[in-house]
Amino acid sequence: MTATTRQVGEREAREVAEAARETEWTRPSFAKKLYLGDFDLSLIHPQPHAIAADDAARGDEFIARLAAYCATLDGLLIEREAKIPDEYLRGLAELGVFGIKIPTEYGGLGLPMSYYGKALMLVASVHPSMSALVSAHQSIGVPEPVKMFGTDEQKERFLPRCAAGAVTAFLLTEPDVGSDPARMASTATPTDDGTAYLLDGVKLWTTNGVIAELVVVMARVPEHDGEPGGISAFVVEADSPGITVENRNAFMGLRGIENGVTRFHQVRVPVENRLGREGAGLRIALTTLNTGRLSIPATTTAAAKWCLKIAREWSVERVQWGRPIGAHAAVAEKISFIAATTFALEAVLELSANLADAGTKDIRIEAALAKLWSSEMAWRIADELVQIRGGRGYETADSLAARGERAVPAEQILRDLRINRIFEGSTEIMHLLIAREAVDAHLAAAGDLASPDADLQAKARAAVNASGFYAKWLPQLAVGKGSDPRSYREFGPLAKHLRYVERSSRKLARQTFYGMGRWQAKLEYRQGFLARIVDIGAELFAMAASCSRAATLRGAAEGESAYELAAVFCEQARLRVDHLFEQLWSNTDDADRGLARQVLDGKHTWLEDGIVDPSEGTGPWIAEWQPGESKTENKSRRYR
Repeated sequence: MTATTRQVGEREAREVAEAARETEWTRPSFAKKLYLGDFDLSLIHPQPHAIAADDAARGDEFIARLAAYCATLDGLLIEREAKIPDEYLRGLAELGVFGIKIPTEYGGLGLPMSYYGKALMLVASVHPSMSALVSAHQSIGVPEPVKMFGTDEQKERFLPRCAAGAVTAFLLTEPDVGSDPARMASTATPTDDGTAYLLDGVKLWTTNGVIAELVVVMARVPEHDGEPGGISAFVVEADSPGITVENRNAFMGLRGIENGVTRFHQVRVPVENRLGREGAGLRIALTTLNTGRLSIPATTTAAAKWCLKIAREWSVERVQWGRPIGAHAAVAEKISFIAATTFALEAVLELSANLADAGTKDIRIEAALAKLWSSEMAWRIADELVQIRGGRGYETADSLAARGERAVPAEQILRDLRINRIFEGSTEIMHLLIAREAVDAHLAAAGDLASPDADLQAKARAAVNASGFYAKWLPQLAVGKGSDPRSYREFGPLAKHLRYVERSSRKLARQTFYGMGRWQAKLEYRQGFLARIVDIGAELFAMAASCSRAATLRGAAEGESAYELAAVFCEQARLRVDHLFEQLWSNTDDADRGLARQVLDGKHTWLEDGIVDPSEGTGPWIAEWQPGESKTENKSRRYR
C-alpha cells in the first residue's frame, strides 16, 4: 500500500461513487426498461437517423480520404518498432482525425458519432494502437469534457488546438487507485490569492500522456474557505513546469501506445482551467464516459471484421483429410460464430451511435452494455481465429513472412483485444455499474429494505411502501407481446426472436425481483448473480439490435444476407441466455467464495510447491510514491 493513498472505509467509497452517478432519468432508456421487463422496441426501431444531408456528404468524403490514407500505412511497422511513426500522426492531423467530433466553429469536422465510429474502425484496422490514441484523445481526453462542460472561453482556447492535432489525455488512475476514486491522493491546493491551484500527485497508465500537449487531470481539492472541495477536473498544459513523464509503459498488446507515468509537483494551474465546479470531477468523468465508451465497440467491430476475413480465406485455402478445413463441422461452427457475432457487433455499434447522434434517449446503460458485450465477444472471436489458424495462429506475422508465408498477425489481434476487457471499466466493474442502474427502481422502491444500516423499524416501514410498488409492477410481468405468436410479424422470420426477447425481458425482471427479495441489502455482494443478470440483458440488447439492423437493411443488396446472419446470431444468443438463466440459481457461487477465503487465508499454499517464481525480489506489488520533485528524466516528447 502506498504511503500517500487515502485510507477510506467501504461506506465512504460507496458514497463517493454514488454521489458521482447521474440519478435523474429525464429521457427514456431502452435498456433500463428492458431490465424492468418492459421491452419497448419503439425506442430503438425504426432506428433514429438524425444526420443532415450535408453532414452525411462531408462524412462520406472524409471516410473515403481516411480509407485511402490508411491503406498506405504499415501496421506491422508499428508493431515491430512499438511506436506510431510521427509522420503517421501528422497525416491523421492533416485529415482532421483529431477533430472529428469537434464542432466546425472550433476548427473541427463536426461529424456525428456514427462517422467517428467508422473512422475508428479504419485506423484500428491498421493497428489498434492508432485507434487507442485517437479515442483516448477524443472520447475521454480534453475535447469531450470541454465540449460538454467547458465555458465558452475554455472552448475557444482549447478546442481549436485539439482539432489541429494537439494530442490530449485523461488522467484519473493512480498507482493504488483504480475504480475506487474515493482513495485518490492527487491534490489541487488553491493558492493564497485564489487565482490558481497547485497540483501534486502521480498518475498511472496515462494513455497518450507521453506525447500529450494538453491533459485532463482529476485531483482532490481540500476543504477551503468554507467550501467542501472534492475531486475536481482540470485542463493542464503538459509542458507546465513541474510535470514529468517518468516512464513510457509497455504492454502485452497495443505496442504502439504512448502510455506513461506522469508526476505533478507544485504545478500551477489557473482557476480558469478548472472544468465545472469544485467537486464535480467524477461526475464529469462518468458523463464523458457515457458516449466515450462507444469507441470500444468500434475498434472491436473492426477486429471482428478482419478475423472473419482471415477465417474465411484461410478455411477455404487450408486442406486437411481431403477437404478444406471450413467444410469440417468443428471449424464450420467457429466460422458461423465469428460471422454471426460480427454482424451483431456492428449492429450494436450502429444502434448505439445512432442513439447517441439523435440525443433523444438516455444511453448510459446502452453505451455500457455495448462496451461490455463487444469487448467480451471480440476476444472470443480472436481466440477462435487463432484456433482455426492452428500453429500459424500462434506464430508472429514477421516469422510467417520470414519463411515466405502471408504475414497474418492473428496472435497480435488476440493480444491487442485483451485490454478492451479492462479499458474504460473492467468487465467486473461494468457488471457492477450496469447492475446498479438496472436495479435502481428496485432500490428506490425498497428504500431502507436495501440499506445495510437501517434498523428493523425502518425496514418494516420500507416493506409497506415497497409492497405498493410491486403490487402494481409484478402483474405487468405475467404476460406480454412475446406470448402472442402474431407479434412482430413485420420482422418476418426474426419475429420469433423478438418474441423471445420480450418474454426473456419479463423473466429477467422477475428473477431480479426474486433476488432482491431473497438477499435485500446483501444483494450488492451477490456479484455472480448480478453479473449474470447484466449479461442476460446484454445478450437481449444485442439480439434486438441485430433484428433492427436486419430489418433496416431489408430491400438493400445485403438484405437477405442480413436476415440470415441475424437469425443465426439470435439462435446462438438464445442458448447463451438460457444457460445464464439456469446459472442464476444453479451455480457454485457459495463454494467459490468459501474456497477463495481459504486460499487467501493461506490454507492451500502447498499447491504452489515445486515451482520457481521469477517475480520474486523484483519489487513491491504496488510502487510507492511520495509527493515531490521528480528524480527521473522526462520521457515526454512531441510529434509536431
